[in-house]
Amino acid sequence: MKILLTVLLLIALFICYLIINTLRLKPTDAKTAKVQLDTSDRAKKYGEALSEMIKKETVSFRAQEDRSKFYEFHKTLEELFPLIHEKCEKHVFNGSLLYRWQGKGEGDPILLMSHHDVVEAGGKWTHDPFSGHIDEDGKVWGRGTVDTKASLFCIMTSVEELIGEGFIPECDVYIASSCTEEWSGEGAPETVKYLKDQGIHLKLLLDEGGMIIEDPIGGVHGTYAMVGIVEKGYGDVRFTARSGGGHASAPSKNTPLVRLGKFMAEVEKNYPFSSRLTDELKEMFRRLAPNMDFGMKLIFANMNILSPVIVKIIPSVSSAAAAMMRTTLAFTQACGSDGANVLPQEAWVVGNMRYIQHQPNDESIKIISSLAKKFDIETEVIYQAQPCPIVDYRGREFKIVEETVNEIYPGVGVSPYIMTGGTDAKSYSEICENAIRFAPLYIDPQQYSSIHGIDENIYSGTLPMGVDFYKAVIKKS
Repeated sequence: MKILLTVLLLIALFICYLIINTLRLKPTDAKTAKVQLDTSDRAKKYGEALSEMIKKETVSFRAQEDRSKFYEFHKTLEELFPLIHEKCEKHVFNGSLLYRWQGKGEGDPILLMSHHDVVEAGGKWTHDPFSGHIDEDGKVWGRGTVDTKASLFCIMTSVEELIGEGFIPECDVYIASSCTEEWSGEGAPETVKYLKDQGIHLKLLLDEGGMIIEDPIGGVHGTYAMVGIVEKGYGDVRFTARSGGGHASAPSKNTPLVRLGKFMAEVEKNYPFSSRLTDELKEMFRRLAPNMDFGMKLIFANMNILSPVIVKIIPSVSSAAAAMMRTTLAFTQACGSDGANVLPQEAWVVGNMRYIQHQPNDESIKIISSLAKKFDIETEVIYQAQPCPIVDYRGREFKIVEETVNEIYPGVGVSPYIMTGGTDAKSYSEICENAIRFAPLYIDPQQYSSIHGIDENIYSGTLPMGVDFYKAVIKKS
């Protein structure tokens, strides 16, 4: 009986300790912070200029030979930003752009980047996706407003206006904009090759990634700038099952499609990749924890003690959070026989993999190949790219971004963010250790969900803050 009472007392003390730790975390200003959109003539002017960029249809796709639409878009940029085209060195790589604004030569240069190609715009839109319609609330509508012509507009406007003011940066400033980002094409690699050939090493790169959003994760309340510091590796992998085929009227057991189905079900039921609460992920949760619901706060206020529990429960609670902790595999394509009454001699599925840094390409492929082999399935890597270097959230470059957000968006929280998608920045790993994925623009939940979806739009009133952000970064670099 004494042992039982002792155990119960220890449990009660432990729970009290957890609760006390939780209550020590007071909500931050981010919980009540709201972005005040600019309603001045400046915002209206910027919205009208962005609208002109949206009107140029720049849909890209793999094996696209005709790049004339991108050169038409370049003409629009020449009209909108005449000083850049007069004062800056310009290079074009089959439709992808690179500008060099020469500075005083103090230290390594910086590069500001945002692609100008977009995905297709199917479905029924409220306003035509290439109309650049501006509504009464000042929203600019169209494909590419969020992803990512608005940030490109802000980058180029910041440089255009600084040139007009007679400002000369301490270091060279590069602007890059590829026309092949949406399908991981050659635009960024060719740009990087040119920079490498010139012996260029970048101290800072800013590309698309996180943005300024409200309630960034379920159970977290407030407005945050989510700053991407990690980009996972990428892979397309084909899994193939074979047999002798035959007529569907007399099927044998474990035909190719059945084996593939069992394999996919096993992957989903017993995920083969390890989860880890990395230092970067802990920092993200540490910054978000003060504004969490109590139940979540109880867990994340005590991360050092409850890490094993967090690693176990998060994958079942949030697929987005789980993707920040481990390699992922999503089955995206499939093929069987050509006839409805024919057993396939060969069937395959393609899986899209995103490799985590602690279990990179080779290790993750070895794990999934071993599992596939149990179902007599062959594994073939179609394409892959390695995980990118992790940006130090304690470093000067991250601090510049953090300080600038605090200046431009008072009260808004800043948190490092683990990217689960891909960007052109992955191509720059050899020439830049500080590739930060962040577009300094506020978007609401509908606008966030419209990325690669229907009714993509952005507020004109967020553009002035974006321009001011890039100006400040340039002056601090």
